[in-house]
Amino acid sequence: MLNFHIERMMVLSWYVLLLYIHIFSVVLSIGPYFILFPLLARIRHAPFEQLPDYLEPFRITVRLTKHAGHVLVATGILLTWLTAWTWKTSWIIVTVLIMVASLYFIARAFSPLLRQLKAPHENRDFLVNKLRKALIWYVIITLSMMWFMVAKPTLW
Repeated sequence: MLNFHIERMMVLSWYVLLLYIHIFSVVLSIGPYFILFPLLARIRHAPFEQLPDYLEPFRITVRLTKHAGHVLVATGILLTWLTAWTWKTSWIIVTVLIMVASLYFIARAFSPLLRQLKAPHENRDFLVNKLRKALIWYVIITLSMMWFMVAKPTLW
């Protein structure tokens, strides 16, 4: 009986540790994007020679998000394995589908825009507006994914 309680505490401890790591990786996947919004005005008006300094936080944020996403996926898989949830659960399926969409979106939205902004161009306002829209959409996509993970709605 004592072994059962010790074993159950160890499983619970792994679960709690993985859950905290999972939540922290969600914060790292979403949070840094909010600090990028104020940089958009500076990018819009900065001299071309200063643009790399303002674009660097975007590059760092995309890279941080990518690595946090790896941790997020790994801990999500482990948490699903440790719990009674299955891969056929509706909120898990929808979350995974949104995650796949966000991976495609982040690859297609930010990197090409940042490359275009680094090169000499005459349409900076247009590119900054596209970057703002990409930021807004990415935040909406990731917050919706987070809502499914927290609310766990039963859809079918």
